[in-house]
Amino acid sequence: MRSPTLPLKPSYRRCGVARAAVFLDRDGVLNVEAGYLHRLEDLRLIPGTARAVRQLNELGLFCCLISNQSGPARNYYPAAHVEALHNRLQQLLAEEAAAQLDALYYCPYLSPAAGGVNPDFTGWSTWRKPNTGMLVAAAWEHDLDLASSFMVGDKATDIDLAHNAGLTGILVKTGFGSQVLAGDYQHATRPDYIAADLENAVDWITKARLDG
Repeated sequence: MRSPTLPLKPSYRRCGVARAAVFLDRDGVLNVEAGYLHRLEDLRLIPGTARAVRQLNELGLFCCLISNQSGPARNYYPAAHVEALHNRLQQLLAEEAAAQLDALYYCPYLSPAAGGVNPDFTGWSTWRKPNTGMLVAAAWEHDLDLASSFMVGDKATDIDLAHNAGLTGILVKTGFGSQVLAGDYQHATRPDYIAADLENAVDWITKARLDG
């Protein structure tokens, strides 16, 4: 897991055919939405999540976390706490289904107008969704083909991110997804597919790739 505060290092391994990826939001997609997680033990997987990630692993799809995490910018906890949460996430996936995320990216930055107060993490960032910085970084560092990739999230901004980068955007009804669809959270969006949960999303991705 690379620290978001470090500059990107160019990769010289780019060769062969770029891989398709499935990018996953964290809260409300992989783990139960519970607001800002101040305690590690409060991160709990949504039922079926580990099996879904394992299915992606078995399909040979690059499985990558893409998450806005503004806790450090809000001074709720340090960036090291976010990384500890991600270590727990990986541990739970492995324990439940021998599943793993191939890479994890997160954005701890937030503008002052949006509530950023920690000077180390306050400011505009190309990494903050729906900006495409995290996707571009992942594609560059891991030889990924964004045009054949998928983004799964529970927010309108996840779908915005997908379409901004030319991906297929899937909205899950877990987390804030149902509220987005009802018009009670964020803004209207047009996902390419609406899934009940991550398991349903992965089933659809599997079928879409077979049909394609």
